[in-house]
Amino acid sequence: MKPSIRIATITISIIGCVALLGFGVMQLAGSGEAQGAFVFYEVKQTDLPIVVTERGNLESQVETTITCRVENIGDRSSTGTQIIYIVPNGSAVEKDQLLVEFDSATIRDRLDEQTLSFQKATSSKTQAIAKYDNQVLQNQTALAEAELKKELAQIELQMYKDEQDGTAKLAKEEIDRKVDEAKNAANEARATLELAEVERDGMKELFKLGYRGKSDLEQSRLKYLQSEDKLASALNQIKTFRGNRRKLDRFERLMEEKRLQGAVDTADRNILQVMNDNKSLLEQALAAKNEAINTELKEKERLERMELQLTNCKIFAPHAGMVVYKRERRGGTEIMEGAMVRERQDILTLPDLSKMKVITQVHEAVLDQVRPGLPASVRVDAFPNKTYRGVVEKVAVVPSSDGGWFTSGSVKTYETEVRLVDDVVSLKPGMTAVVNMHVDRVENVLAVPVQAIIQAAGETWCYTDAGNGVSRKDIKIGRSNDKFVHVQEGLVEGDKIVLNSMDIYDQKNDGPSEISAESGVPEMSESLAEVGYDAPADNLSRGPSGGANFGAGRPGGARPGGAGGDRPGGTGPAGPGPRPDGTSPGGPRSGVGGARPGAGGNRPAGGGGGGGRVRTGGGRPESGANSTDGQQVSIP
Repeated sequence: MKPSIRIATITISIIGCVALLGFGVMQLAGSGEAQGAFVFYEVKQTDLPIVVTERGNLESQVETTITCRVENIGDRSSTGTQIIYIVPNGSAVEKDQLLVEFDSATIRDRLDEQTLSFQKATSSKTQAIAKYDNQVLQNQTALAEAELKKELAQIELQMYKDEQDGTAKLAKEEIDRKVDEAKNAANEARATLELAEVERDGMKELFKLGYRGKSDLEQSRLKYLQSEDKLASALNQIKTFRGNRRKLDRFERLMEEKRLQGAVDTADRNILQVMNDNKSLLEQALAAKNEAINTELKEKERLERMELQLTNCKIFAPHAGMVVYKRERRGGTEIMEGAMVRERQDILTLPDLSKMKVITQVHEAVLDQVRPGLPASVRVDAFPNKTYRGVVEKVAVVPSSDGGWFTSGSVKTYETEVRLVDDVVSLKPGMTAVVNMHVDRVENVLAVPVQAIIQAAGETWCYTDAGNGVSRKDIKIGRSNDKFVHVQEGLVEGDKIVLNSMDIYDQKNDGPSEISAESGVPEMSESLAEVGYDAPADNLSRGPSGGANFGAGRPGGARPGGAGGDRPGGTGPAGPGPRPDGTSPGGPRSGVGGARPGAGGNRPAGGGGGGGRVRTGGGRPESGANSTDGQQVSIP
C-alpha cells in the first residue's frame, strides 16, 4: 500500500523551519510513492548561544541641528537673511567643512564703521585702564605684604615670651630633659660598670681554677673598661647641658626678646607708609580711567556684537556626517541657495554617520531577557556579508504605539536601542538591519538542528539511523536558538539523526517506528552551508544509494520565516529531471527569507515549506502553535 502525502489539518509543533531541506533533500513526486532519501546529522556536544533576534532601522547616535543665528539688521522691510551658499542635501561632509554661508555685505559695512569708533575711543584710554588695573593690584599686594609682616612679627614675639608653651620655655625644658636623660644614662652606666666589675672578678677566679680560658678573661676586662667610658661620657654631658641652661637664662633670652620687639615696631611703621603711597597712586590712576570709561564700554559692546554677527554668517560642520535639509511645516520656506531665512530658524541637521544605532522593537514575551549592556551583532540588509558589533543601550519601559513589523494592535513591543560600537562607513539612516542580542550561552551540551525535531500531540521525538532505515526516538529538549536545540534526554553523542524529519512525518503522519531508505541522495554539506546552516560536513551523512525511479523534482519552497528579512520569498521552479545516477536534485531554494511568523497568529509566516519560528522557555506563541515544556513553534 502506498503511503499518502497530505497536509495535516491539525497544527503540528516542530522546532525550526525546514527551508534547509527544501534545497537539498530529494523527494518522490508524480507516482504517489514515497521512497525516502535521508540526510543525517551526527550528534555532538557543543556550546549553544541563546539570542533574541529582531529587525529595526538604522539611526545616527549623534545628530546636530544647524540654526541661523544672524540678526536681521537691514531694512525693517527685510524678511530675513539670504542664503548665498549651502551644501547639497544628502552630501557627506567632514568636520569643520563649510555648511552654510549667509549674505554678510550689510554686516561688513556696519562692522567697519564700528571698528573706527572703537579705535578712537580706545586710543586715549588703553594706557589709563592698564595703569589703573595694575595700580589696584600693586596697592593690594603691597598692603597685604606689610600687614603680613607685622602679624608674623607679633606672633613670633608672643610665641617666644609665652609662659606656658613659649619658645624660651620650651628651650629651657629641652635642656632640663637632656640633663635628666644624661643623669639616667650615668646611673645606667654606673650600674653596668658595677656588674662588669663583678663579672671581671668572677672570671679571674674561674680562670685561676681552670674553668675559663684567657680569652674569656680578656673579654670581661674589655667590658669593664667600656662601662667606665660610658659613665664618664654621661657625666660630661650633664656638665655641658647645665652650662647651656645658665647661658640661656642670663643672655640669650634677653637678646631674642629685644630683636623680636624691634621687628614688630618696624612692621607697624611700614604699614602706614604703604597706605599713604597707595592712596596717592590710586587716585591718579582712577582719574585717568573715569574720564572716558563709559564711552569706551559702549563702543566695545557694539563692536563685539558686529563681530559675532559676521562670524555667524558662516556655519561649519561640528563633526562629520550627512547633510539633511530641514523643512518647515504648513508651507514654510524651502531651504536652498537664495532663500531668505529668519533668526533662530533651523536650516539642516547633521547626523554623524560614523556612529550609528539600531532602533528595534522587542516583543513582550522576550522582554525579560533583554537588558542594557547585552552584547549584540548587527547585519544590515544592504550589506549582508558584514557583521557589526553592538551593545544594547536602552530598553523602553512602556510599549510602543507602533508595534513594529507585521504586528497588530494587540501585540505589545518595546522600543530598544542597540548602539554600534564599531566605526562604520557606507551606512545610512533608515536602512533596515537585523539585530541578534546575545542573551546567554549554554556550554558543553548535546545540540542538534531544530529541523530534526518533531512535536505533536504533546510528544517530542526525532528519527535516528537504524542501519537499514530509521527509527523514532523520544527525547526531552531544553533551550534553543534559531538553528539548534539542547537535547537533555534521549540522545547520546555519536547518534545519527534525520534532518529531513518532516518528510517522514508527512508520509507517516501518525509517527512511524521505522522507515526504510531505498534510494540515496548526493552529498549535501555544501548546499546546507549555502542556506546558512553551519554544521561541519563530517556531521552530515546520506542514506544508502539506490533506485532510479525518480520523476521531476518538487518545486523549491520559499524560504520560511526566520529572523531575517521581511520579504516573503517566492516559490522556486521545479527541479530538473532525474540525474544519471537516478537521483533528483529537487527544486532549488528561492526567495530571500520569508517574513517571520506572527505572534499568536497575527504575523504572516513566510511562504513555502514553512516552519514557524522557534521559541523556547515560554517564548511568544506562533501561529497555531502548541506548547510543550515552553517550546513553541508552528507548521502551517
